[in-house]
Amino acid sequence: MEEPVLQADHLVKNFGSFRVLDGISFRVPKGKIIGLLGPNGAGKTTTIHILLGLTLPDSGTVKYFGKDFTKHREFCLQRINFASSFNTLQGRISVAENLLVFARLYGILHPEKKIRELTRYFEIEDLLPHRFWDLSSGQKTRVNLVKSLINDPEIILMDEPTASLDPDIADKTLSLIEQLKREKGLSILYTSHNMDEVTR
Repeated sequence: MEEPVLQADHLVKNFGSFRVLDGISFRVPKGKIIGLLGPNGAGKTTTIHILLGLTLPDSGTVKYFGKDFTKHREFCLQRINFASSFNTLQGRISVAENLLVFARLYGILHPEKKIRELTRYFEIEDLLPHRFWDLSSGQKTRVNLVKSLINDPEIILMDEPTASLDPDIADKTLSLIEQLKREKGLSILYTSHNMDEVTR
């Protein structure tokens, strides 16, 4: 049986006396999309933050590619990425500069070419010279999606990535996710409170 790309076992997280996660376990097989469906406040974003190492669980383990995330953080983080409509990039610099920073952090060989390809797909080439602060929420989300694909990750953690998008761009985003899964065998953990999105 093939090793799952991501394996979470018995994750528990408390904030004070409030238990946000109560022993959640799941696996993301290679090339599959796994949906975490639930209303706001259900613990979806907390789960994503633990999987990214931004929040520590009170107990439980996370493995990527069969390796313990706490012991092999750099190895794991080089092969994963993250997209959300809630996170933000550096506001004072341009979209192009933001994306170039991430491309260089991931050691992309031809960063400008990669950025052009992805921004063309999401129809945001014209946003490249603009400051991130000056963008609409939908534009920021599309930039974040480009950022999440910059290193050709093997798994993307997507936390409600279409929440701020117009319906046509949201549809295009979902189509790209389907295409990435089909063509690249990309694994995706996808959180949403929208049943239709998760069903698709």
